[in-house]
Order: sequence, then C-alpha cells, then structure tokens
Amino acid sequence: MTTESKYAARVIALLCIAEVLSMTGFAAYPAMLPKLHDDWGFSNAEAGFVGGSIFFGYMLAVPFLSSLTDRIDARGVFAASCCLTASGTAGFALMASGVMSGALFQALTGAGLAGTYMPGLKVLTDRVEGPRQARYIAFYTATFGVGTSVSLLAAGMLSGTLSWRWSFAHLASGPLLASLVVLLGLHAKAPHGVHHRPWFPPIGAVLLQREIRRFILGYAVHCWELFGLRSWMVAFIVFSYAMAHDAPALSATEAAALINLFGLAASILGNEAAGRIGRTKWIAGILATASVMCWLAGMASSWTWWLMLAVLALYFMVVMADSAALTTGLVQASPLAQRGAAMAVYSLFGFGAGCLSPLVFGMTLDFAGGSNSSWAWILAFGTLGSGGLIWSVTARPDMK
Repeated sequence: MTTESKYAARVIALLCIAEVLSMTGFAAYPAMLPKLHDDWGFSNAEAGFVGGSIFFGYMLAVPFLSSLTDRIDARGVFAASCCLTASGTAGFALMASGVMSGALFQALTGAGLAGTYMPGLKVLTDRVEGPRQARYIAFYTATFGVGTSVSLLAAGMLSGTLSWRWSFAHLASGPLLASLVVLLGLHAKAPHGVHHRPWFPPIGAVLLQREIRRFILGYAVHCWELFGLRSWMVAFIVFSYAMAHDAPALSATEAAALINLFGLAASILGNEAAGRIGRTKWIAGILATASVMCWLAGMASSWTWWLMLAVLALYFMVVMADSAALTTGLVQASPLAQRGAAMAVYSLFGFGAGCLSPLVFGMTLDFAGGSNSSWAWILAFGTLGSGGLIWSVTARPDMK
C-alpha cells in the first residue's frame, strides 16, 4: 500500500468513526416513539411532526454550515456542530415534555447534524482526491446507515433498563467523542475558494446548472422516502409484532438496526453499479422500483413476522441503493470551489423533504383509521414512493 493510500485509508476510517459517534442520538426518538406515544398521548400527526423536526433543524442550518466549508476548514465546522448535536440530545433528556418542546430539541439536534454529515464529506473531499474518490465517498455516505443502526441499538438497549430521559442523556456523549476524534486525528487544511465564496449558498445559481439540479431533486425524493421510512420503522414493526402468532426472535429496535445495516452494502454496491450502468439510468430504475416496493412493505404488516421483516429489509435496501450514487454524482458535477455551496443546496432540498415526509406519513395514518389499522399503514407507506416515480419518468430523456 502506497503512502497516499495509507493516508486516504486513515482519513476515511477516522471520519467514519466520527460520523457514527456523532449520530448516537439521531434515532433515539423513533426508537422510543412507542413509549413517548403512550407517555405524551399525542396523535400520529403530532408524532410525525416531532419526528420531522430533526430534519427541519437540519434544513435551516445546512445552507450556512455547508457553505461555511468553502471559507473555513470543514474540520472545525464538524467539531463545533458535534457540540450542538450533543446539546439537542441532552436538552431533550432534561427538558422535553410534549410536542413543542420535543420538536424544539429535535430541531437543535438536526441543526448539529447539518454541520457534521455534509461538512464531514467536505473534510473528506478536501483531503482525498484521485480516481478512487467516488468509492471513498460511497463508504462515507454509507456510514450514515451504520450510525443510524448504532443509535437504534443503543437506544433500545438503554431504554430496556433506563427511563427514556436517562437513555437520551447517555446518548448525548457520542457527539462529544466525535468532536475529539476529528480535532485530534486530522490535520488542518484550508478550503478551496476561501477568499471569494459567499457566506450563504447561491441557491439560484446552483439550481441553474442542469446536471447538479437533477441530482438535487433526486436526493429530495430519496430523502422523502428514506427519512419517512426510518422515522416510522420501529412503530410499524411494533404494530406488526402485536399481530404475530409466534414470538419474534428480535426486538423492534434490534430488527430496525439490522435492517439499517443492510443499507450499507446496498449503498456501496449501488454506487458501483451506477458507475457501470450509467448514473441517471441506475437512479431512475431504483426510484421506480421503490415506488412499487413501498406498497408491498405496507401490506406486510399482517404477515408472519420474519416474512414482514424480510420484505421491509428488501424495501430498505432498494431505497438505499441510489444513496451514494446520488451524492457521488453531485460531487463530481460540482466545480471544486463551489462544492460546499452545492452540498448545502443538495442537503437543503433533501432534508427539507425529510422534514415533511414523517408528518405526511403520520397524517395519513390518522386520516385512514389510526396506527392500529393495517389499511392505514398501507396508505401511509404508499406516500413514500410517489416522488421517486415522478423523478424516474422525467429523467428518461437524460438516460445514456
């Protein structure tokens, strides 16, 4: 292994570790949603509102934080944002008492996430270039799923013996450790374009670039589906388990964590396939497939528990199969000095969609009969795939 390869491997390893640690509180709310639903007595729409608030906070903060990485070292943005994430998770533990306060601290956690996920990618692309960069990006973006799985597992284990407040409090330590990993493990590096980039991303100028716009809109429909699914996955498994005739071998949080891990391989292999088949063609095919699979996953609630989990896992893998392909396409299509701004707009649209999706899912549950109705779950799952089908149809002229 060459010195350059060793350096790249070290950067990737440190960033992946830091990303996982920074996300320990990310899935705490959906993992504990059944408990919170009983304690707070809110509707499914209110539950979806709180669940989507983490993405609302992300959406508000990401234009500034990601664009900031074109002016200052992204490493500093990552480290400071980890402290913000820890504050949101700890605040939820100490002070959340209902819908509005819960949403506030979820939004604060999301604002911190806005300064870690995409700025972490900027840390990577500022330090590692060359022909293997696309593969490195795929590994890093896939780590988001690992972080989600670790968060689900940790939240499930802690809530089994502790109250939900103490569980949230313990999970707040992860982002603080992530900050230390990045500050102590990586050297400082001045970003490209530091002297002339604006503090806020030029959204209009970014969207005028046709190729970049295609990936941004693709990411929006991807996040609509992914974050809607992640926000309600544990609650759906709990509902399905209640109808099972035999005892499931996995708890709901363990099953959700395992399913999220399957997304790691799907994202990495999907990026490899996109490089061979054609990026737009691959993404369009995946989004079209997911728009059908979402209905099948919703129908699986009354099936044998292991078959339900298998279908849910397959659906999640399809959803994740275009994740790294979209992000890699965005990075490769963006001029070097504008990459932070492009990432900011990319995240703004993606996590903006992710903010609305859990709410629409919950509203659909309420409208169609509530979370104890199989038909309501089918319709709620159906809302996840609508945007992907539209994108895949409109992208046909761009397929090569």
